[in-house]
Amino acid sequence: MCLAIPMKVIEIKDNEAVAEVGGARYRANLTLLPDIKIGEYIIVHAGFAIEKLDEEAALETLQIWQDIAEFTEKRQNRKR
Repeated sequence: MCLAIPMKVIEIKDNEAVAEVGGARYRANLTLLPDIKIGEYIIVHAGFAIEKLDEEAALETLQIWQDIAEFTEKRQNRKR
């Protein structure tokens, strides 16, 4: 199973981006999306940026992931 989590591009050098999500940084090859700019959101798979997302969609998706994480944490705390 693959998870498609939006990441914000914070650096670009040549054909590689550094993208960030939740404080973690990842490298992404930009061969498939050469027009990406710093500040834009991408989906990365197997080290390649495969899709560009508009900011609204990216932030909405990130909020959903945050909601899931909070729900899971609360549920685990109740079981203890």
